[in-house]
Amino acid sequence: MKKAFFSLVILSALFSSGCAQRVADFTLASTKNIDINKGDFVKGPRVKGEDSKPVIIFPLGIPNVKEAADKAIESDKCAVGLTDVTADSVVFSFLIGYIAYEVEGDLVIDKKISGCENWQG
Repeated sequence: MKKAFFSLVILSALFSSGCAQRVADFTLASTKNIDINKGDFVKGPRVKGEDSKPVIIFPLGIPNVKEAADKAIESDKCAVGLTDVTADSVVFSFLIGYIAYEVEGDLVIDKKISGCENWQG
């Protein structure tokens, strides 16, 4: 009985374990071409973007920080970048699971983009 309980505890720990690690912190980041001198920028809401790949014994691809940042920025058509940005690497796998990059930050909105003049967060 004790061996079965101990084995169950060990298996539970292995399957519920994961790891997250901070990759980078940025004051301002963008994957888009922007002209900083000609924009009318305002700070938008906090958003998160993630790029993940499944793991089935081996990873079935490599996640990309740029893809995660693009997903966060493209959550609003008026956004051109992120401010107060964090990028994290997340791994949750034991035979099966996923690996991912998560990028989180406040949107930088350019009100000079056509259709964004009256943007309200």
